Amino acid sequence: MSVVTADSDSESQSIWSTLREAVRGSTADFTRTSIARAVILLAVPMVLTVGFTESVMTIIYAVAIGLSVGAAATVARRVGEGNPDGAARAAVQSIIMGLSVGAVVGLIGILFAPSLLRMMGADEGVVSTGGRFARIMIGASGGVTLLFLINAVFRGAGDAAIAMRVLWIANAINITLGPCLIFGIGPFPRLGVTGAAIGTSIGRWTGVLIQIYCLTRDT
Repeated sequence: MSVVTADSDSESQSIWSTLREAVRGSTADFTRTSIARAVILLAVPMVLTVGFTESVMTIIYAVAIGLSVGAAATVARRVGEGNPDGAARAAVQSIIMGLSVGAVVGLIGILFAPSLLRMMGADEGVVSTGGRFARIMIGASGGVTLLFLINAVFRGAGDAAIAMRVLWIANAINITLGPCLIFGIGPFPRLGVTGAAIGTSIGRWTGVLIQIYCLTRDT
């Protein structure tokens, strides 16, 4: 009984020490350590990075949703009044607003993403591992605001089907491209967690380009 207890305590201490090392940042030789330990050392900083970054992105989502509600209401009102020119002006103003917000937030992300992670409590190990991920996700967040706003314009104009199809395409690109860039499948480079950010950003901005094409085509 005492031997089993000692082994359990030793294993528990080993797991916690590995987790602490993963959070602090490790210089271990992953070719010489066990697979389980290597997975923990590599995965924990990435999980923390994504968690910290998504906390910032949640604020951006909230702003984008709020702006999109206003855009949809304004466009719908102009359409209901039989004022297509007013609806078009409201749509253009919404897009300009989305571009402005996206540019400001994106610039902050590109310049200060590592500092934002530190402010949220991330240590240097997490920052060094996920700084690039945060820079790409926050830096390309204009795709989020525009995707939400232009879809709101379509919904306000009564064409929710386009909004639905655009999101399908954007998500399909993200789902397909993400694993390829994370794991280096086929001709794609193996970029790890950075690949997830690139795949997500490409999917979103592709959706935005499709939205703009649909808007200009209809005019």
